[in-house]
Amino acid sequence: MSFFKSLFFQIVVAVIIGIGVGIIWPGFGEMLQPLGTGFIKLIKMLIAPLIFVVVVAGIAKAGDLKAVGRIGLKAILWFEIATTVALLLGLVAARWMRPGAGMNINAATLDPNAIAAKTGGAELPHTVEFIMNIIPTSAVDAFAQNSLLQVLLLACLFGTALAASEGAVKQNILTLIDNLMELIFKVIGYIMKLAPLGAFGAIAYTVGAYGAATLASYGMLIIACYVSAIVFLVCLGLAAWWITGMNLLQFVRYTRSEIMLAIGTASSEVVMPRMMDKLTRAGCNRAVVGLVVPTGYSFNLDGASIYLSLATVFLAQAVGIELTLMQEITILAVLMLSSKGMAGVPGSAFLALSATAAALNAFPVAVVSLLLGADRFMDTMRVFTNLMGNCVAAFVVAKWEGMLDTDRMKAVLSGAISDEELIADAGQNKLEPAISASSPTSATEDSAGAVYRTPVMNKS
Repeated sequence: MSFFKSLFFQIVVAVIIGIGVGIIWPGFGEMLQPLGTGFIKLIKMLIAPLIFVVVVAGIAKAGDLKAVGRIGLKAILWFEIATTVALLLGLVAARWMRPGAGMNINAATLDPNAIAAKTGGAELPHTVEFIMNIIPTSAVDAFAQNSLLQVLLLACLFGTALAASEGAVKQNILTLIDNLMELIFKVIGYIMKLAPLGAFGAIAYTVGAYGAATLASYGMLIIACYVSAIVFLVCLGLAAWWITGMNLLQFVRYTRSEIMLAIGTASSEVVMPRMMDKLTRAGCNRAVVGLVVPTGYSFNLDGASIYLSLATVFLAQAVGIELTLMQEITILAVLMLSSKGMAGVPGSAFLALSATAAALNAFPVAVVSLLLGADRFMDTMRVFTNLMGNCVAAFVVAKWEGMLDTDRMKAVLSGAISDEELIADAGQNKLEPAISASSPTSATEDSAGAVYRTPVMNKS
């Protein structure tokens, strides 16, 4: 009976009903969009304060300021490797499966203003602009704009200052931050009770607005995207297992409720708070999770990278153009830069594709409008792949820094530690994992006789 009461089961049922409503009553399905949009907004309003308290607490408790810089550099290194592999996979899949071959689209018949209407005239920031935008106009503005990188910068500065402090002031502030964190997670718990309703509304709108007929028109492109994503996830799982010993399939089972919700709402941000909590429970140090996951939402869009490179070649094939090797290298170079500024920009995928088409100068930018109908059906692939890429990055960076409790990770992912035990740990503030299985720890025993390890931070 507990399975039928679980969030995962409720979301699955809601998604199935939503698909049925979208197919049978497409007009009514479109009207349900506010249910999904409202739920996503409820979660997003808490992401900025959550990231702030998690990162500040993580850095302050670590006390090793050099480690913060190392974590950031290693995260960026992993992000660049992962996104490059994803871009290359998209190109290879496009050349092998040729999803646009035979479409023979006349570019002159396409509406050149369709993309501008979709994106609202927005533009992707240039490299210097992107870097400067990380610095907020004011501390309040960072939270008001819900800019993850700006909030992360503020949190790093506050956390560093707090780590350098001593005495009662530091302890009092840390206690306040821990209490705030607990309250935020409690509010998120209340909002998550609405998750099935949000997933139902979002999926009903998608199916009702775009229809199943689109699947037939762009079948090969959609298949190519999903095949590429599967290959990438297999490579990602093997890399995670080799570096950390993590079983990706076990992790998918462990986070199945969050994954289903992300797919149903077509948003990975909506599950960010829950994913950060679950990563911490599964052995990743809180500071690593707080730094890597939010940064990954801007720098590590693996699913989007696969789609962008594949879609660019698809567009060229659709209008009968065969790209040269030099042009494909240009695609990689442009997308490596443009994909980093996509987060939070309306219609960012179309803007990145338009920028790539303009740099190639091989076909008119208006050809990008061909993807307006099919784009929504790639959301599941992008969301799931982006989500797994960022979670694996947290495990990998934590392992590289000696901040991964491997024993706890394996116990949690295998199910040896139950959800009830994890919740009990959370209530007793015992979730912070040991730095590694071999790190020095001190043992404490609770009233039930259970022994927990408290990490002793290495100052290397």
